[in-house]
Amino acid sequence: MTAPLSLGVAGLGTVGAGLLRLLNDQHDRLRQTVGRDINVVAVSARDKTKDRGVSVDGLQWFDNAVDLATSPDIDVFVELIGGEEGVARKAVEAALAAGKHVVTANKALLAEHGTSLARLAEENNVALNYEAAVAGGIPAIKTMREGLAGNSISRVYGILNGTCNYIMTRMQEEAAPFADVLADAQAKGYAEADPTFDIGGFDTAHKLSLLTSLAFGTEVAFDQVHVEGIEQITEADIESADALGYRIKLLGVAQMTSSGIEARVHPAMVPKNSAVGEVSGVTNCVAIDAQPVGNLLLVGPGAGAGPTASAVAGDIVDIARGVIVPPFIVPAKDLKPHKPAGLNAHHGAYYVRLAILDQPGAMAAIAKRMGDEGVSLESIVQRREKSELPGIDAPNAAGKPTQATLITHDTTEHAMRAALDGIEADGKVAERPQMIRIEPL
Repeated sequence: MTAPLSLGVAGLGTVGAGLLRLLNDQHDRLRQTVGRDINVVAVSARDKTKDRGVSVDGLQWFDNAVDLATSPDIDVFVELIGGEEGVARKAVEAALAAGKHVVTANKALLAEHGTSLARLAEENNVALNYEAAVAGGIPAIKTMREGLAGNSISRVYGILNGTCNYIMTRMQEEAAPFADVLADAQAKGYAEADPTFDIGGFDTAHKLSLLTSLAFGTEVAFDQVHVEGIEQITEADIESADALGYRIKLLGVAQMTSSGIEARVHPAMVPKNSAVGEVSGVTNCVAIDAQPVGNLLLVGPGAGAGPTASAVAGDIVDIARGVIVPPFIVPAKDLKPHKPAGLNAHHGAYYVRLAILDQPGAMAAIAKRMGDEGVSLESIVQRREKSELPGIDAPNAAGKPTQATLITHDTTEHAMRAALDGIEADGKVAERPQMIRIEPL
């Protein structure tokens, strides 16, 4: 039997402790699978005395993760600390430079420094594996790096943040306000005390930047991802989407266009009966449009100790088997610069919600602004106040804004933004128009 593979694990939070339990529980099965023992021999964390529900007795303890990363006693450095800078970056760079394989779940680190880390890994002939950095237990990275190696990918997209999907699902199912659902998500542990990173779309953007590089053979370019969050989605939007046959999801979308790569994160309307539309709760999904295979959809748990530890373990097994591939499919030296397509060139249909002031000619002025920009309307629906009697609409009170929703035919983002800016400047609406893209699936 081949010599054991020795691991050093930095970070013993939810995922780190989950990994230790998994490797202990599945030790015999993993040995049979790869033909060698996989042993954790050393760990590093901030507090040695903390009860993590898993024993670290008999393991070397390092107060400094960088020292662990360069220890001669380990073959693989597993980074589960998190963060794009600081000790996580220093430790990963030190491990790669010392000829240690690296497995990480750190999407922020890779989104900011993925290209340079890939170069360092390849210069030292070691693996840089990061399955757990995107969509938790879904094998999205392995599918793209290996399973689809013979395909050309035109689009990759999906629901990449469980917190946002949970909030959107609850709002849709219970007609509950955003603030109330967010508070409940925080109470249940699905959202952080400061949820900005999730609900602002930045977590999704980190993950999308990695999928973009894998799909199109480009350098990782987080700063080229257009990011919008879900903070402005209202009950009225959820209700309108439902009436129109849609659900609202926070999507990350990367697609190749004639002018470059469109990489965008934003709320989108998707058909209710589509596979993506039916992904609910904290579940994630990754969809891939490729040739010749066609369209794939991977669905599963996007976070948590078990799913994430499972993804980390899969990366470790590849190393135990001697499988080392370029981190972003294409050798780092051959990755192309990321050529962005400006979002203004995006072409598609749009949903618009307007609070129209009670003024003569207001609707005509709005229609004229749309027409002047070449925006063709598919439908206009006026929303009335809810009556106290079930199923009955009440007339709007005199002087109160009328809620209206517009659905456009396919047009450009530039035209839409110009039209809405004009509508707002005309003073015919009581608040900034709400615009949500309709995503073809």
